[in-house]
Amino acid sequence: MIPEIAIIEKNTLTALGLQTILEELIPQAVIRVFHSFEALIDDTPDMYAHYFVSTSIYFEHTAFFLERRPKSIVLSAGEPQIPVGVPVLNTFLPQEKLIKAFMEMRSRGHEMTHHPVKPQPKDSIPALSAREIEVLVLVTKGYINKEIAEKLNISLTTVISHRKNITEKLGIKSVSGLAIYAVMNGYIDADSI
Repeated sequence: MIPEIAIIEKNTLTALGLQTILEELIPQAVIRVFHSFEALIDDTPDMYAHYFVSTSIYFEHTAFFLERRPKSIVLSAGEPQIPVGVPVLNTFLPQEKLIKAFMEMRSRGHEMTHHPVKPQPKDSIPALSAREIEVLVLVTKGYINKEIAEKLNISLTTVISHRKNITEKLGIKSVSGLAIYAVMNGYIDADSI
C-alpha cells in the first residue's frame, strides 16, 4: 500500500521544503500539499497516513486533528505552547537535526499509529493524579484558587500545592498552555473552555 501524506501549511516555502524532504526520505509516498484546512476538507481528508500541519491550522481545528492524533504532526517554529504528547517537528532546526528528528519520528511512527492509547516514552512527564486532573480542568475553565478549593472541598493550600505539582510535572506555566494540554489529552472538550 502506498502511503499518502498531507502537508497543511500556509507558508509555500515551508510546505515545498518539507515536501522535498519527505519525497527523498519516503520515495514511495504520495505527498499532497494543502495551503488551507478547507482545501484538505475539500479533498478526502481521512485517506492520509500522516498529517504535517502548521501550528496555527492545528489550533484552529483542534477537534479534527485530535481525532487523528497518532497521525498528526505539528510543524512548530519552536513555540513553547505546544502541548506535551503532541508529535512536533521543529522547522527551525538546522538541516541535519531536522532530518534526524524526522527519522526518529518515522521510526516511532508505526508504534504511534497503531497504539491510540497515548503512548509515552519512559522518560516522559510523570502522570497527573486524579485530583490534579480535577484541579487542571477547573483551572482551564477559569476558576480561581478559592473557587477550586470550595468546589472540591479542599483547602486553598492544597489547591496551590496541586497547581504547583501540575506545572512542575507538565512544564507548562500559563493557563492557556494548560488548557491546550487538557484539550489535547482529552480531559476537557475545547467547547467547554
